[in-house]
Amino acid sequence: MSKNVSIDEMADVINEGLKEYATLASTEVKKAVRKSAKTVKEQIQSGAPSRTGRYKESWVATKQSESSQSLQMVVHSKNRYQLAHLLEKGHAKRGGGRVAGRPHIAPAEQAGVEQLQSLIEKALK
Repeated sequence: MSKNVSIDEMADVINEGLKEYATLASTEVKKAVRKSAKTVKEQIQSGAPSRTGRYKESWVATKQSESSQSLQMVVHSKNRYQLAHLLEKGHAKRGGGRVAGRPHIAPAEQAGVEQLQSLIEKALK
């Protein structure tokens, strides 16, 4: 769409277009962050060890803060957080020996970072 403007109005028109792009971009980035956080949560749940299933189901994605320009989401275990590092990295047994770690958080985090980057690149094109 072309629009005829005078030289005096050109700065205002450019500024208006940039504000519109910034609003659109921040909306799309927020959508990408929400989708990536949900994906990370689901991947952690699918890869988590489950003896009773309570640890696996304890993972949630919560909004930490949101402004007009940004959104921060955190994926965490709401009530079984004490087990996360023990299951991820392994631990010593009470009678001696070790329990092998079952990495399920780090792979999901890496996949989430890659997904977020691709979604943001796709949205801003």
